[in-house]
Amino acid sequence: MFRTHDCNSLRKSDIGGQVTLAGWVNVTRDHGGVIFIDLRDREGLTQVVFRPEENAELAREAHTLRSEDVIQVSGRVAARLPGTENPNLATGDVELIPSKLRILNRADTLPFPIDAEPQNEDLRMTHRYFDLRRPRLARNLRVRHRAAKATRDYLDSQGFVEVETPILSKSTPEGARDFLVPSRITPGKFYALPQAPQQYKQLLMVAGVEKYFQIAKCFRDEDMRADRQLEFTQIDIEASFVTPDDIFIVTEGMLAAIFKAALNIDVKTPFDRLTYRDAVNRFGSDKPDRRFGIELVDLGEIFRESSFKVFRSALDASGVVKAINAKGFAGITIGQADELTEIAKLHGAKGLAFIKIENGEWKSPIVKFFSEKEKTALQSKLNIEEGDCVFFGADKWQIACEVLGRLRVRIAEIQDLLGRARQRQSGSDPGAPEWDFLWVTDFPLFEWSPEENKWNAMHHPFTRPKAEDMPLFEAKKFPDVRAEAYDIVLNGVEIGGGSMRIHEPELQDKMFEALGISSEDRQSQFGHLLRALRLGAPPHGGIALGLDRLVMLICDEQSIRDVMAFPKNNRGLDLMSNSPAEVDPRQLRDLGIKLAKEKNL
Repeated sequence: MFRTHDCNSLRKSDIGGQVTLAGWVNVTRDHGGVIFIDLRDREGLTQVVFRPEENAELAREAHTLRSEDVIQVSGRVAARLPGTENPNLATGDVELIPSKLRILNRADTLPFPIDAEPQNEDLRMTHRYFDLRRPRLARNLRVRHRAAKATRDYLDSQGFVEVETPILSKSTPEGARDFLVPSRITPGKFYALPQAPQQYKQLLMVAGVEKYFQIAKCFRDEDMRADRQLEFTQIDIEASFVTPDDIFIVTEGMLAAIFKAALNIDVKTPFDRLTYRDAVNRFGSDKPDRRFGIELVDLGEIFRESSFKVFRSALDASGVVKAINAKGFAGITIGQADELTEIAKLHGAKGLAFIKIENGEWKSPIVKFFSEKEKTALQSKLNIEEGDCVFFGADKWQIACEVLGRLRVRIAEIQDLLGRARQRQSGSDPGAPEWDFLWVTDFPLFEWSPEENKWNAMHHPFTRPKAEDMPLFEAKKFPDVRAEAYDIVLNGVEIGGGSMRIHEPELQDKMFEALGISSEDRQSQFGHLLRALRLGAPPHGGIALGLDRLVMLICDEQSIRDVMAFPKNNRGLDLMSNSPAEVDPRQLRDLGIKLAKEKNL
């Protein structure tokens, strides 16, 4: 046996006992010939003390140990000398006096200190197996394990059956580029890695499974960012004979179980709900962060007859005039103003108008265009006070809301409102709000693509129109048709989304027609699903939640890379295994693939 105890289990009750520990040398300290070693395994630390007067040979050997050497020690558990106890360590009352030392493996020069936070992420990714030894990342993996286990346990208790779906699938248009896999057996044809198990889980409903779930691997060939990887994991759920409320109840119960297992937090249910329209109207986003204020306020009635042409022309063109009041932000610097203006322009605004209230004065070039009546109404509606800064958006509804929504988040970052919210949710402020879960419902069914000059499905082509909007759907009034779709949002981050599905083949054909998918393409891409819907498909719906993104929030990390064991870097590279990589030409030949020369591309 390599060990009788782990490095976090010895207590005062073990004093006098003989034990064997094994792990990594975390720290060595030489105190005048007495060698102190903190021995680490995944559970924690135990202090091991080599004294020359007790065993000179062992002490000499201990002198050769370096950080991250792997050793086994056997000996007697002793109480630490009075005054040397460590109350911050679970094993801080005891130490191990070894009688035997076995060096299992020596560590070479370390790529970076284990107790440091390397600034070079590529260095971390290259030595990821070493990076994962660091306590923060080791903790994240265990939190992820608890979250996944709680998911399985809860859904099993609700009668859901875990079913694996294929990884080698078929390429279908689902919003992102597919990863293609050439087939050696059928030359010239390709599998695709699944972007999601969407069609398979619907087919399982046709198969009568009724309650399905899977912690599924998904693949999307898209640009990387902090919350996006080429391969990711989602909690996939589908059920038959359900309504959106049924899905909400199951999801809320599952998330409550996950947070209890991961953080021992009792999540309050049911979650709040906002329609898509209300969320964008109030917060400028369909995934609003409500942990701070700065809500959007509509000013259309105030400026309907205004002489200020910018606001009046926006309203006359069926647009809106909206504003946010950043309390206490009148000290905005020129650099911050320039940054916020660039954000506004990036998201469609022609510029950025704002008013600072300093020393009782409204400071802005646009104030001279406001009547006293407009100023009084503005002050009342926005609760304008000394030290405030008011930002305006005057444009089409979507543009004005998005611009102000982006600004409110950036202003909250500048004022550290988000940092204070993180402190509150971590428990340092017991009277503060809990984690902010929110359902966003009633999304538009379609979104217009100017590049393609066509309507696309906002979620996916299998999403069901709301029953009350079916007349609008039939009349092809697509901008006004809402979907029976919903997202789950946590602290301003979308952690999942789902919908009720189309289960009638006739309605699915009409949806494909609206999306401009020809009859031939319907059969070649979705024929299997359409045939299944004609064999007695039940009403069904579901949801998928991003496990990586959820665990990232639970662990208070800023990137999903820090809650995944072996992620790709921000360029989609695995620096540890050096992939993607070139392959043997014989493999390409077997697949019937010939690489194009660069000059012919």
